[in-house]
Amino acid sequence: MDVKKIVLAYSGGLDTSVILKWLQEEYACPVVAYSANIGQNEDWAAVEKKGLATGAAKVIISDLREEFVEHFIFPMFRANAIYEGSYLLGTSIARPLIAREQVRIAQNEGADAVSHGATGKGNDQVRFELAYIGLDPTLKIIAPWRIWTLNSRTTLIEYAKKHGIPVPVTPAKPYSSDENLLHISYEGGILENPWNQADDAMFTLSVSPEKAPDQPTYLEIEFRGGDPVALDGKKMEPLALFSRLNELGGVNGIGRLDMVENRFVGMKSRGVYETPGGTLLRAAHRDLETITLDREVMKIRDSLIPRYAELIYNGFWFSPEREFLQKTMDECQKNVNGVVRLKLYKGLCLPVGRKSENSLYQESFATFEADQVYQQADATGFIRLHGLRLKMRALQEK
Repeated sequence: MDVKKIVLAYSGGLDTSVILKWLQEEYACPVVAYSANIGQNEDWAAVEKKGLATGAAKVIISDLREEFVEHFIFPMFRANAIYEGSYLLGTSIARPLIAREQVRIAQNEGADAVSHGATGKGNDQVRFELAYIGLDPTLKIIAPWRIWTLNSRTTLIEYAKKHGIPVPVTPAKPYSSDENLLHISYEGGILENPWNQADDAMFTLSVSPEKAPDQPTYLEIEFRGGDPVALDGKKMEPLALFSRLNELGGVNGIGRLDMVENRFVGMKSRGVYETPGGTLLRAAHRDLETITLDREVMKIRDSLIPRYAELIYNGFWFSPEREFLQKTMDECQKNVNGVVRLKLYKGLCLPVGRKSENSLYQESFATFEADQVYQQADATGFIRLHGLRLKMRALQEK
């Protein structure tokens, strides 16, 4: 492959550090190392220094935190997206944003190729490359894990030591992790055996429920058009608001998940996640919808959630079908306005109150006391009509 300049999605970890050096040797061209700040706890000055020391022609660090929350996390949560009933898609939703910025940098830098450090077994290779193709199909894609001979952590470490690249993996951290504003994921190493319980010392965004405060925390989240806009009556910008939700969820031991999921490429994978703020946001948003969405609209919308979540998980953020579903999801959010009160206690997130100027809940209809709006005798015919097909089947079977 004839390549003139490459932009590499670079984290500064073992894989991408080795890839940075390998690309220079393999293609003999300038390599721009690009890192996306999407909320991970990182020493960005050290990342830049390491990238330059490893031979990068340039190191570009893009602060994408506000963009991530407002235009990726919030739209996904307006749709209540959840993969296989548990996973809140923290890694999946970050990849299209990282890839979009990478494509923009490649265009600005006059690069004709992009590269990533995702392996040939995982989902991220698909997410990155579908985004590249959907945004700029003229760019060449280099996926080192699928073409080089450095096919194990052992050979990577040997290569790194040979080229004087610091090796960050130690026996004290025998697993892989990926962090952003929405979550942190842990996989590989000791977690590859699904019977092994994750060590409590591994978690960084949340305390264990046993160590959470003995008194509950109450929190009120206000929504407008399905998006959170205020906490406890205080208006906040999206980044600040979501960061505060992470703090409140984490200190109360909320958002931990241990699951075996189905990767797009066909294998099962065990992942452990922390998603404190996202867990609070989804619980509150879905609860507010119970009083603001029409029953039949909610049924149709809920039937689309698995497909919408699957598109994100599989890397189709920049696809016509995801954009179509997004418009559908957003259409039913117009009246999702109001406030939800949450009770946070030792790993639990419990909605305990909700109110909205668009509420479809009418106490005068639902009350068990005497009322003038509901004729209970009308239920007789309602039940008979709905029971007619059951009656016919029972008679036929006799």
